[in-house]
Amino acid sequence: MKKVLLSFYAIMTLSITINAQTKKDTKVKTEKVSKSQSKILENGTAKIENLDAYEVYGQSFNVENTLTKNELGQLYDNMKKGDVIENVQFVSTIESVCKKKGCFMYVDLGKEKEQSFVRFKDYGFFMPLDSEESSVVVHGKAFVSELSVEKLRHYAKDQGKSEVEIAKITKPQLLYNFEADGVFLREK
Repeated sequence: MKKVLLSFYAIMTLSITINAQTKKDTKVKTEKVSKSQSKILENGTAKIENLDAYEVYGQSFNVENTLTKNELGQLYDNMKKGDVIENVQFVSTIESVCKKKGCFMYVDLGKEKEQSFVRFKDYGFFMPLDSEESSVVVHGKAFVSELSVEKLRHYAKDQGKSEVEIAKITKPQLLYNFEADGVFLREK
């Protein structure tokens, strides 16, 4: 009888702990943003067809008020180093992904060579190594930072760039960053 009661107690404690953690993880923080940035966030115009064709990585989220890649680019245009906007979601295409683990990706912003560097919250999930050119819907926070030459070279190496390309990196760079807590990846 003691073993049954102890087992029951252990199961109940585990269940309560998991439930509490799940509720804690699903909360999304929202920061105040300027009127121009808020307007862009409220008026996302991206259209996503057949969400069932997407696989979820990280946390699932409701797809609504989603920005196009061009709208995300405009959002970044209005930001400066240190600015952060939470609870953003956008649609884009993966340009490249980390070739070692899939622990980061670059996505198209609708601007020729400029891309957004996307990392995954708490290193909690990774993208498939072969996911380049795949359509994604990404949720998380957008921010602008400066990356050192050392970090830029590290990321270039992880992308599989040649030594010649890596050696050409000589200046720090302002980077359009995104920390994703969830990604819908369209299956190929």
